Amino acid sequence: MSGSDRPIRILLVGPSLRKLGGQAIQARRLLESFRTIPALEPTFQATDPPLPGLLGLLQRVRFVRTVVTEIAYLGGLLVRIPRVDVVHIFSASYFSFLLGPAPAILLARLMGKRVVLNYRSGEADDHLTRWGWHAKPVIRLAHAIVVPSSYLVEVFARHGLVAEPVENFVNLAVIPFRLRDHPRPRILANRNFEPLYNVACVVRAFARIQREIPDATLTLVGEGSQGSTIRALVEELGLREVRFAGAVAPGEMTRLYDEADVYLNAPNIDNMPNSLIECFAAGLPIVSTDAGGIPHIVADGLSGLLVPVGDDGALAQAALRVLREPGLAGRLTAAARAQALEKYSWESVRERWQALYHRLSPPAR
Repeated sequence: MSGSDRPIRILLVGPSLRKLGGQAIQARRLLESFRTIPALEPTFQATDPPLPGLLGLLQRVRFVRTVVTEIAYLGGLLVRIPRVDVVHIFSASYFSFLLGPAPAILLARLMGKRVVLNYRSGEADDHLTRWGWHAKPVIRLAHAIVVPSSYLVEVFARHGLVAEPVENFVNLAVIPFRLRDHPRPRILANRNFEPLYNVACVVRAFARIQREIPDATLTLVGEGSQGSTIRALVEELGLREVRFAGAVAPGEMTRLYDEADVYLNAPNIDNMPNSLIECFAAGLPIVSTDAGGIPHIVADGLSGLLVPVGDDGALAQAALRVLREPGLAGRLTAAARAQALEKYSWESVRERWQALYHRLSPPAR
């Protein structure tokens, strides 16, 4: 252990749950799970810390909130980094990388701390291609680059960077499993309304499904910059039984997974969505586009069905196949559940995280 026999002190740096997303959810899961390991002592610094009083009001003002939040974030790093042995930094791409991970990496190295960069964005290839001239030198300062999929290991290797995979995980005990032997046309999608997730493709696929199965329903979970566009598309297509659930807390998602019988996912770019492994755990059949790292998670025809990016017709046909082909949904979900137990439980990743921290923690003086 670091120092003497005391626990390894870890600072997790990542987004808070103020805005729901995969990074925030995994950061919270890791924080809670690390607390169960006596050899580790985790703390947390939000990249978007909520501020009290007047400062909190300033966080509601466009542009001003970026400056105020960044100052508060940097202040939190300056206080917390000196107290730990390892700084574990969650990372996305582009400006998010500049505002969050980059200053944390630089400050941690200046203070002589070990750094884990936990890079999680499906936009990594474009980020490292277009922004690599300044991103790569900062990334190379990390003592370890950890990514949640073999897909990102390959992306980083193409850019001359060595990354190691530690997969996302779910708490299987809190997600009820239900085998869908006779799936109903109850469809769920829960990606935020942003261009890269192409929720419009899901809506168009649902229109095709509803033409063949008039009582089909669609629940859309999420929010984002394209919210009004998606609502207008639903109206334009004359769709019925489309429910906009808004942002839903992780604990509430288990109920929505259990209520649905088909999961639709149509991103243009992706890495390792938490929602897919949560569907594995819940027994919810997956129909998805084959964007980015998704084929590294979902084996087409074995643990889900994959179609080309942007093809709403193929997405609809695959969903109809799940609904109509006897035994298919059951076979897909049984294989997916077995994969969740083998690869995506806390038990399957705990030792790798612990070994990484022991490898990086400074030797006893």
